Amino acid sequence: MVNASIRRLFGALIVLAVLVLTGTLGFHALGHGRWHYSDCAYMTVITLSTVGFGELGNMGEVPGARALTVGLIVSGVGALAYVQGNLTALLVEGVIGQAWRRNRMKKAIDGLKGHIVVAGAGSTGRHVIEELIATRTKFVVIDRDRPHLERISEDMTGGKLLYVHGDATDDHVLETANVREAQGVIAALTHDKDNVFVTLSARSLNATARIIAKAVEDASMAKLMKAGATSVVSPAQIGGRRMASELVRPEVNEFLDQMLRDKDKNLRLEEIVIPEGSPFSGQTLKDTPIRRETRLLVVAVRGEDREFSYNPDPEFVLQAGMILIVMGDASNVIRLRELAQPDAIEA
Repeated sequence: MVNASIRRLFGALIVLAVLVLTGTLGFHALGHGRWHYSDCAYMTVITLSTVGFGELGNMGEVPGARALTVGLIVSGVGALAYVQGNLTALLVEGVIGQAWRRNRMKKAIDGLKGHIVVAGAGSTGRHVIEELIATRTKFVVIDRDRPHLERISEDMTGGKLLYVHGDATDDHVLETANVREAQGVIAALTHDKDNVFVTLSARSLNATARIIAKAVEDASMAKLMKAGATSVVSPAQIGGRRMASELVRPEVNEFLDQMLRDKDKNLRLEEIVIPEGSPFSGQTLKDTPIRRETRLLVVAVRGEDREFSYNPDPEFVLQAGMILIVMGDASNVIRLRELAQPDAIEA
């Protein structure tokens, strides 16, 4: 809407510029050079604006000069009214539109539960956002740079990104992102000290949330854990291991990249928690509808002892509280989560 107003305003200004040029050249031509170009331009401007301080010297002796003046007055009134109208519309639409969008976004954020709060939309945060979008996870982004947030919103979500403009180390900003109702927080700011503050604040506001913090320096990892982080990720460590893996096991890396990053294939490794009362509880893997209805591959199962059972046997008995690590299409993961709920009806 605002862009349309800008185009209309730009068009009106072009019309106005053409009128000024036409009037200037017209007066100069009618006067056969008796008036300087600057005088002709001045006469044109005061005529278009209907100010009318006076006429050019001996204007009454020049045939057609006053007729041109009348034409400019009529055209000028319409052109200036159009410019003023579009300028007013641009200002009103910009201010009111921004206020309306912010209010709508605030209501959407206030209504979230079980979402992820991403603190920082820099190079690391942007990759976090991409993954959360790919996995259809609800999230809110916090960053100090509003234009950067708006660009990410347009580029990655078509303007639908939920974000909070502000300092993520500020408790009030975290509360604006509804951190109390969040299931997780990702501290992905540039400096470790800021991530420590985010972790401390988030943990004080939400005692049960999983907090994943970024550490630039290895020495900061222990501090972040003490601050309340559930897990700490070092981009330098991950990058180094990945570079070594590219040489040692390139085919494995390519497989994982295609599975986790290829947007067309939409394959994912996901985790499914078996809740209390789930129809899966007490059943063997082969008796559940996992393969029959979702075609997902159960890669591992994590029990209450936190140990993984890799490539579990078809006779493996599932229990409430266990976590399934599955591989397959993201849409089928959503279906499996539905089937695992206590009120699910198996087909």
